[in-house]
This record gives sequence, structure tokens and C-alpha cells, in this order.
Amino acid sequence: MAARFEGTYTALVTPFRDDESIDWDAFDALIDAQLAGGVRGLVPCGTTGESPSLSHEEQLAVISRTVKRAAKRAHVVAGAGSNSTLEAVHLAREAEQSGADAVMIVVPYYNKPTQDGLVQHFIKVARAVTCPLVIYNIPGRTGSDLLPDSLAKIVAAAPNVVATKEATGNVLRAQELVRRFGARLTVLSGDDALTLPMIAVGARGVISVTANLLPGAVSRATQLALAGNGEAARQAHLALLPVHEAMFLESNPGPVKAALAARGVMRDVVRGPLVPATKATREAIAATLATFERTETK
Repeated sequence: MAARFEGTYTALVTPFRDDESIDWDAFDALIDAQLAGGVRGLVPCGTTGESPSLSHEEQLAVISRTVKRAAKRAHVVAGAGSNSTLEAVHLAREAEQSGADAVMIVVPYYNKPTQDGLVQHFIKVARAVTCPLVIYNIPGRTGSDLLPDSLAKIVAAAPNVVATKEATGNVLRAQELVRRFGARLTVLSGDDALTLPMIAVGARGVISVTANLLPGAVSRATQLALAGNGEAARQAHLALLPVHEAMFLESNPGPVKAALAARGVMRDVVRGPLVPATKATREAIAATLATFERTETK
């Protein structure tokens, strides 16, 4: 499947057993549910997949498993970022060799590079692979914001940088990128709650947390928005909005894993320093999902 970034991509959680080893059976079932729900792509080893808590061996195993299970029925965009350029190059190459359709590289975190440092980081990683590269900009987690002028330098120097996951929480930024880059760079929403407004100004889809739980509903809402079916898209988006918000009552992926565990899909286990969602959050999620399901069955 040729990589054309549009629609719903699920930022996959990584299921764990009680001993915190990876639960491969639960992971396979999760992928199968995503495919049945009609998502366009799968994104293993992003923030939602707890990539900072995975060893390199585990990360590559998760990517390889996703590629094999998807079997070309959906794009696989492998999270391969790091705050070390050398490490990101290594992970990106390994992900590409594993068969991923593209790699997603997060803005380097913790060391807070300058804009020039960010530009050089992405150019070096992009030139180390031949597959498409998605830049992941999430200043709230990384402490650094990749600015549009810097992105322009990267795009000019690296033809395989073809998309950006914008998780700045800023629709103004999204529309500036669409205006500036047009068809050269696909903008994807990195915030479920902003998918409709971002598509309205030219984004082409979402890398979604909520889709782990409701792949069909999220895919439908995204497709309605992309088709320009305004009122139906608005209704679908607003129906999902309380669920999107509930997924971030605590640090992701705690809430979405709690919701999946409540459905018996996997255990409610995250790796430290994260902890499982609190009782209050689990109760709020349950109430929100019950309301959503009642609305959907009317």
C-alpha cells in the first residue's frame, strides 16, 4: 500500500501483562479491532505506546509485529524518535527494514535544542532512510516547539518529510502550515478534540488516541469531515468530544488503557513512572462511554 496520509491513524497502546511484559495476544486483538473499524493506519511506539518505557528491542519487536499483523491492510507509521540524533537514525533505519511504511520522528525532548539543532536533527534522520517521514511536534511533552520557519528548512532539504503530526493544540498553527506548504506537506491532527476544526482549515486526518477504543466511530467522524459533510461531521465530532476529553483526564495512555481494560480487552497496566488511572477517572470514563453508547444507539 502506497503511503498517502489521510484519514484516521491509531496511536496504538502497548498492552502489558501484570508482570509488565508485552501482552502479544492483546496486541494482536487490538490491531484486528482497528482493521475491522476501518482505520487508515497504525502508529506503534508513539507517546500512547509508551515508547519512553520500551527497550529498543521491545520497540522494534512491536513495530515488526504491527507490520506482520497489518499485512498491508493499513499503513504502519512506526514511532522511531529519540532525543539523540544517532539513536533516532538507528531506530528509523531498523523500523524501515522491519517493513514499516513510514516513520514518525518526535521533536527531541529534554535537551531543548535550538531551532538550528532541530532542523539538523530531522534532516539527518530523513536522509538516513528512504521511506516517508512524519514529524511529530508536541511542545507540551518535549519542551521544544518546531517553528514553521524551521519546518520549511527541513521540507526544502528532505523530500521524504511528507507530513507533520501537529499536537500543539493550536488550530492557528495548523492553518498556517496548510497555507504555507499546501500539498507539499500533509498536516495531521495530533489532538482528537481538534480533528474537525483542523480538517476545516486543511488538515487531512488524525493520529488518534480515542481510536484505540472506538475505531469505527473515530474513522466515521474523520471521513465525514474529509468529505465535507458539514452537519453530519459536526454531530459525529461533538458526540465523541466528551470521550476525547475523558482520554486526557490523566496522563495518556492511563485513561485509554483503563477504558480498554474495563472492556476486557487488556490489563490495566502501564509502566512506571506512569500509574494506572485513579478510581475517579475510571468512573468518569465509564459514565462518559455509557452516555456516548446511548446516543449512538438512538
